[in-house]
Amino acid sequence: MTDKTFRYELHIRLHDTDAAGRLFFAHLFRHAQDALEAFMEHIGYPIDAMLRDGEILLPLTHAEADYRRPMRHGDRIRVEVRVEDLRRRSFAIGYRFLNEAGEEMATARTIHVLVTDEIHVGESLPEALRAGLAGHVMAARTQPTE
Repeated sequence: MTDKTFRYELHIRLHDTDAAGRLFFAHLFRHAQDALEAFMEHIGYPIDAMLRDGEILLPLTHAEADYRRPMRHGDRIRVEVRVEDLRRRSFAIGYRFLNEAGEEMATARTIHVLVTDEIHVGESLPEALRAGLAGHVMAARTQPTE
């Protein structure tokens, strides 16, 4: 069995924290986005190229997070990125934020949907993108709908 988790490392900086010295809640999504960009590049779909080409757009349609423990300035965090759901024209990415001891600090989930332009939902994810994502699906949750 292969490990289907992509790992991304980050370091909590002073500008990431709030007045209480903890990670400002909204910055969790910034770090999730950074991890997603690294993951997409890893599977051969760098977001900068997709935006430049304009053929594949995968806007975020849903985001959620749960905060388990405070992350503070100086903490080194590993983000584990997993494809949690893969459908015909959408996919969900799960993120686990772990400290150096392996304790879960937070989790997040984002859902992305293919659009062919600024308005229309695309017909189906390109096969090469689907194959890249499928190589990281954690459970048998691939479905032909959406």
